[in-house]
Parts: sequence; structure tokens; C-alpha cells
Amino acid sequence: MNKVAIVTDSNSGITQMQAKELGIHVIPMPFMIDEKTYFEDINLTQKEFYEKLETGADVVTSQPSPEQVMDMWDELLNDYDEIVHIPMSSGLSGSCQSAMMLAGDYEQKVQVVNNQRISVTQRQSALDAKALAEKGKNASEIKKILEADKFNSSIYIMLDTLFYLKKGGRITPAAAAIGTLLKLKPVLQIQGEKLDAFSKARTSAQGKNTMINAIRNDMESRFGGVNKENIYLQIAYTKDLEAAEKFKEELLNEFPGFDIHMDPLSLSVACHIGPGALAVACCKKMHI
Repeated sequence: MNKVAIVTDSNSGITQMQAKELGIHVIPMPFMIDEKTYFEDINLTQKEFYEKLETGADVVTSQPSPEQVMDMWDELLNDYDEIVHIPMSSGLSGSCQSAMMLAGDYEQKVQVVNNQRISVTQRQSALDAKALAEKGKNASEIKKILEADKFNSSIYIMLDTLFYLKKGGRITPAAAAIGTLLKLKPVLQIQGEKLDAFSKARTSAQGKNTMINAIRNDMESRFGGVNKENIYLQIAYTKDLEAAEKFKEELLNEFPGFDIHMDPLSLSVACHIGPGALAVACCKKMHI
């Protein structure tokens, strides 16, 4: 049986410490902040990131360099026969396409998964890959299984501010001004490739209700019903842990008995939407 290493990036929300505990290898995502390079969870903490973001620093996302990726692969192939590499969604970054190009030089020993996940759903893919490897699946088989499963997840995100969408050019200044004046709370969605608009709410309570109804509908119409035996339910958030804990209580009232996993939202997404965002996500269980 081949020894298969599982690699993902820090967009999964898996910290370097957690990676060691889980037996998963995590590439830290790079950021340019005021023209200096930082690496998530290496020399850039969540707290430091939001401090820099909120003081107006110029924060630019990047993707791992070819050397960064290949150095990890080369080191792992000293101890493993194959690698499954699970980057963030190809619709949100070029890192997936870059990894696929690099893997061409590794004679099928590196299988890059394009299953269009991010944050807590990407984390679940890494855990599923690890479980599949432990069941004896090889890297190619794991890639096929994960990619066949790519649309069996949903994420809904409620923003607290429109400032960062405007700053990144994702909405016009006029739309941001109107939305701010009306105190709108946009709800975005990730269904596969991209971050798209889903709904608009006038209050946080209305926004959370919109997300809860949307995730319930996905469970019922796409994932076989509201059943903790078939569904992973997750929360992600930017900066405000207290608000996330409150939202978790509200979700447990709506979905009693679920074991809800909660993580800070990927900094690569957070820099585009800002602090105070709340997200609810779900994945269909594979029953490996």
C-alpha cells in the first residue's frame, strides 16, 4: 500500500499546530502588507492581520511561490510515495492552476485536487483525504473521489461592512455608499467556484435568518435532508469570536444535535470582506 501525504494550504483554517496533530501538511499563504511579505500562521497571526487591515495598511493576497510548494513536496516524497495536494478553490485563486502545472514534473506522484473548496469546507476535504488514505486509497483515487464530491458543500457569508468590497473594486463606490446609508448586510455565497451575491438584509438578525434558511434548504434539496448523520455543519467568522459563539447557539437551536465545527475564516477571504463577517457552511458526509 502506498504511503500518501495530504497537503493543503492555510486557507483551510488548519493551523500549523493542528496540522501536526492531524497528520496533514499545511502550506502557509503569503500576503504582501505595505510591501512586506508575511506568511499566515508563521509570522502573521489573526490578531496582527486585523490590526493591519483596520489601520489602513495595503494588504494584498498572493499565492505560494513554486519554490515554496515544491520544497514541501520534495521533502515529503522522501518519506511518502505519493501526495494529494488540496489548494483553495480555483475560482478564488490561481494557486490551484499553478500547483497543477508544477505537478506535471512529478510523474503522477503529486495529485492536485480541484474541488473548489475554501475555509471550513476545504478543511473537511483534507480530513476526508486523510481518512481515504488510511483506508488504502491511492492519490489518484482520492483525487477522483474528492472532485466528484466538490458540489456537495455550501457556504453563506454575511458581511458587517461594505468598505472592503469597495476597496477591492468588487462593488462601486456608489453602491457601497447606498448600502452603508441603508445599513445593508449583504449575504454572499460560495457554491463551487466563486464568491457571489446571494441576498441583502437590513439587520444582522435578518441576515442570519437568511443564511439559516438557505443552508436548511440546501440540506433538504441537495444533501438528503436535515440529518446530522449525513451532514457536517460549520461556522466561520472574521475577527469577532463572541458574535460567532452567539451564532453557534442560534444554529444549535435550529439544528439540535449537530456537532458544529467553528474556525476563523481564511485570511485570503477576510481581506476582501473585512472583520465582523459570519458564515455558515455545510458538507455532505462521505461515510468513508
